[in-house]
Amino acid sequence: MAISLRGLLEHDELGLRALTDPTHALETAITWGAVTELLDPSKFLTGREIVLTTGVRQKSAPAQIDFVRTLAANDVVALGFGIGLEHESVPEPVLETAREVGLPVIEVPYKTPFAAVSRLIAEALNADHVKRVENLLRAHQKLAQSLLSSDLDRMLAELSKMLHTDVALSLHGEMISGDFEPERSWHELPVATGLRDRCTLHIAEPYTHDPIVEYAQSLIGLELTNKSRLRASQRLANGQVLADLASGVLSGSDAAVRLGALGLESQREHSVVLVQASGQSERLQTLPLPADLASQVTAIVEDRLVVIVAYRQVQLSIDRLDAYLATAGIPAKVGYGGRYSNTTGIRWSYFEALESLRHGERVNVPTKLSLTSLLLAARDVPLQDLAAEALGPIQDFDSSHDSGLMRTLREYLNRDGSVGAVAESLGLHRNTVRYRMQQIAELSGYDPNVTSDRVQLWIALSALELR
Repeated sequence: MAISLRGLLEHDELGLRALTDPTHALETAITWGAVTELLDPSKFLTGREIVLTTGVRQKSAPAQIDFVRTLAANDVVALGFGIGLEHESVPEPVLETAREVGLPVIEVPYKTPFAAVSRLIAEALNADHVKRVENLLRAHQKLAQSLLSSDLDRMLAELSKMLHTDVALSLHGEMISGDFEPERSWHELPVATGLRDRCTLHIAEPYTHDPIVEYAQSLIGLELTNKSRLRASQRLANGQVLADLASGVLSGSDAAVRLGALGLESQREHSVVLVQASGQSERLQTLPLPADLASQVTAIVEDRLVVIVAYRQVQLSIDRLDAYLATAGIPAKVGYGGRYSNTTGIRWSYFEALESLRHGERVNVPTKLSLTSLLLAARDVPLQDLAAEALGPIQDFDSSHDSGLMRTLREYLNRDGSVGAVAESLGLHRNTVRYRMQQIAELSGYDPNVTSDRVQLWIALSALELR
């Protein structure tokens, strides 16, 4: 600990003597010994120093009075006045003014060099610094050990003990560790993970900065990054199993064993939730989920996040998931299937969830599966190639002529082939709609007015939307 004024006076070898009452400042820690002979040293003072001078330039009473008042105004702990050079004793105006402003005056004998006083202060400061570093290193080791031997919760509990206050951790606004009471005042610090996941360390007030917090931020960031990488690896591996199940490659007892290895009890009822985020599939690989979904089996299949939910309150969790994705800055669609048991039930729920995504809403409620959706889900039918062959010429024509044929076709199919309804929806003349239908027929080879051809165009358009 830095030396106090009392500690300094107790070093008898220095021969220091208090000439004014030092009682109020005895326990004040001294930050430095500032040696000066300036009339006004205020520019060089930072507070809580002991100022050492021989008074060589304070020859008149006014100069001595102004000097003392300047020191008091700059939060100086005490004035150490060296005698035997310019002054045989401390001038009376110095002592009188010091008593008025409450500044302790210490007589420094001729035999005691100012360097000895400064050295003593510096040694105490150095010892204090070394002790703080040692304590910090021990705290580093303790935090790291708690993380390595247990988990993030244990490390945060250890940090809470060190800071003597509560701590909590949130991710995208979702509390993932610690007890967070919103009504309390919290000091918030960002935690960098390199994954754009908006992680925040919350420390309950009152909080005074402690260097251990910076180390804790680094440990938390490293731990979350490692967890994200592990999460991505597990989801990709799980995705292969679910893709095989969806395509029919995996079935029966083999499917039950493989799903059991993922932590799924095939006899229980499950609902499949799909999250589709255009252009941000990599974030779905690492994204942690809200607390009520965090324990469920997750996977990545065709760039979609799959969550297999084993409990009944699916809708509530999906609403929270939607809000969580918005907070995370991920524009996404969420679809889910019904609850079914057995491995075939999980497969059926997956198809229902996939079908629901076609509705295009933020949250899509499952509907009955259609033959079209099952055909679209088949992996052994080259639907994407067929769709590109049928609709590619129309897309190319739209790109070069800005003709809106694809949009018109979509409206035509969605409105059961009603030219009038399409014209009203798009703000076109009916003859314009008919002309566009003729162009579509010529470019694709399929006539939207013919039922069988209309089915072909509907399947092709649906296949493109699910790509």
